[in-house]
Order: sequence, then C-alpha cells, then structure tokens
Amino acid sequence: MCLARSENKRPCLEFSQLNILHSIKDLFSPQMDIVLMMYTRNNPSCAEPLFEQNNSLNVNFNTSKKTVWIIHGYRPMGSTPKWLQNFLKVLLNHEDLNVIVVDWNRGATTFIYNRAVKNIRKVAATLGTYIQILLNHGATLDNFHFIGMSLGAHVSGFVGKIFQGQLGRITGLDPAGPKFSGQPCDLRLDYTDAKFVDVIHSDINGVAFIKCSHQRAVYLFMASLETTCNFISFPCPSYKDFHAGSCVDCDDFKEKSCPRLGYQAELWKDVLKERKEKRFLRTAVFLDTTGTKPFCSYYFVLGITVLDNNMKNGCITFKLLNQLGMVEESRVYEKNRSFYQLQEVKILAQFSNDVVNISGIGLGYFQSSNWQCFQCNYNIHRVMVQSLTYPERPPLCIYNFVLKGNEELFLNPSTCTS
Repeated sequence: MCLARSENKRPCLEFSQLNILHSIKDLFSPQMDIVLMMYTRNNPSCAEPLFEQNNSLNVNFNTSKKTVWIIHGYRPMGSTPKWLQNFLKVLLNHEDLNVIVVDWNRGATTFIYNRAVKNIRKVAATLGTYIQILLNHGATLDNFHFIGMSLGAHVSGFVGKIFQGQLGRITGLDPAGPKFSGQPCDLRLDYTDAKFVDVIHSDINGVAFIKCSHQRAVYLFMASLETTCNFISFPCPSYKDFHAGSCVDCDDFKEKSCPRLGYQAELWKDVLKERKEKRFLRTAVFLDTTGTKPFCSYYFVLGITVLDNNMKNGCITFKLLNQLGMVEESRVYEKNRSFYQLQEVKILAQFSNDVVNISGIGLGYFQSSNWQCFQCNYNIHRVMVQSLTYPERPPLCIYNFVLKGNEELFLNPSTCTS
C-alpha cells in the first residue's frame, strides 16, 4: 500500500506499487497483505480506508447504497491493473454507489501460481470478517456486487460461500481456469454463490455463463457502462450452435427480449430465476463483438415466409440501406437455408454499424453450385426485419413480391401490419 496527499490534506491510499523484484523476493519470503480502498462520489479520485483508525466506519460509506467490490487476479509482474482507474470512473459516473477495491497485490505478485491460488482463500476469509463488520453497521448483503477478475472471480465465489449464497450479485470476468476448471462447485466460483451470478468468459472453449470473443472481458464490461449500445446475447446450447444460426428466438425472455452482457445483465435476474426454477440450472448465452472499442455489434433478425417449396439448398444475402442510401453489409449466420411453404424462417444477421432509419432492404437467394437456377422465381409472402439490439423499435416488412434466383433485389419496407 502507498499513500499520496489529496487536496483536503488527507492521505490517499494507492494501489500497491510492486514489480518483478517482489515476485523474486516472494520465492524466498512469501508475503500477504490486504488493503481495502474505498471510493465514492465524494472521493472519486482519492481512495480512503473503509475503516478509520478507531475501527469506526468511514463517513463517506453509505450503508443504504449499493457497494461494488472490485477484486483483481494473479499479477506475477506486480503492476497496477491498467483498467482499474477507468473502471472506477465509469462505475461512479453511472451510479451513486460505494466502490471498494480489494488490493491483495502482496499475495498475487508471485511466480508461483499455486501460491496465489492458495492465497485467495485467505483473501476471502479476511473479506468475510470485514463484511460482517459492515453488516453490524447496517449494510446488507443484497446490496453487495462483487466483480472479480481472473483469480478475483474465485475470491468472490468463496466470499459468497461464506454467506451461503446471499450476496446480491457476483460478476466473474475471465475466471481463472488452471486449478479450477472441472473442480467441484465448492472449490471454485459457482452459480449458487450469490443470488445472481453472471460470468463473461472470453475463452469460447471454457465453461461459462456468458461467452464472447477477443479476450477482453474486463473491457467489454466497462463498455456496457460507457456506451449506449445494448450488448445483446443469445441463449444457446453451444457456441457452435450459435454460429450455425440455431439460436435466434428470445421469446422465452418475454418482453425483455434477449439478455444483455455486462452491468445491465441484472435486469434479467427475475426471468433467469424463473428459468432456473423450471429446468435450467444456468443459462449460457453467446455473442460476437467487433474488434475495436466500443466492441459493439448490432443484431437484426430477418424473418422470411415463402409461398412455395422451391427455395432449397441456397444461400441468403441480406443488406440494409440507411437513411442516406448507403449500403450496410451484414454477417449472416447460417447462410445456407431451405424454405417451406408458409413456414417462417428466422435468420440472424450481425452488422458493424447500427441502422436506425432503414430506407431499403437488400435480399438475394443464390442456389448452391450443385444446382444453379438462373431462371427461378421465388414467391415471397413476407419479409420482416427486427432489431434485436434495440427490440423497442417496430419491425419493418415487405409483402408479396417475387425474388429472382441469383440476383439481389432492394425494396422499400414499411411498418408491419398485424
């Protein structure tokens, strides 16, 4: 722990400034220390101790407000997490709450990963003692939201076990796999450790509740606070099924539509609880992101109803025209589809840019190389386009038209009729 001087002359706590030399020293003389750094809107840039020297509670801590606990993971180089300051900023900008950074860098800074793994039990036990003091001051477990990165996710899980799963929420961001994957639920973060547990895991081969690409769970969670984008995600048995376009329907989630990744996930708490009580112990949902900040992609569902049975073994193309008449290309999941008379087929499409005011819909159906049909005409009863990222937008439709095989057709949509 380091101290710095604030404008009001009170020393500011600073995250432990360690380096590779401390990891070397740990080989011969292990150290363990835990510091709780508290931030609120009254002290957004100057961390203060949660408890005063006389063990009284810091006056800036409001027991009636939500408390977010941020717990870092394994840090063999000892450096301060690059994302920490921005994480604090976006949390306090978004909501008036207490934020507690759990600095266990002396315990996480080691070349011996197994030693850090053993230390997380000590961290959890210490936090359990502090939490009991907070409860004695009038705080409630339901107001506690633990956000743990890597090993910090499992620290959160062990704290949750201490309190029999009564914490309000645990968010695991890329939970550490080694020494935890495949272990019994009492030896790792589990969905029973809090009233609501959500996990963002960027390794699609791992075990997780919410999966995404690009190895950036922490930054995706922050983006859900920094941007107006809805990081919509899709319930699906597997990532392979998701990419095959098998999971488009979010009707199970009623008027809320599909769950969202990140801070907003808690809005789906009640619906997910219902699913759990029925048959789903947990809900796995998937999404793809863009490669650059803010990482948001925009999902639309394309519903096609045909009047005959001759659209088989073909490839769908789907584009949108924005209000300026510019074409927005899509990534279509499961391009090759067959259509049957008066049976709506739903196709998931991902766009890099949002199209708020759709002026045109581009559609094409190209037969596979095994059977080319340049003279085929396909009678389309209805095409419906609906934003899944922003489900409150009304769907748009095109009715009763002919689509020529192996040609792309642009048409102007209108509001769907019942």
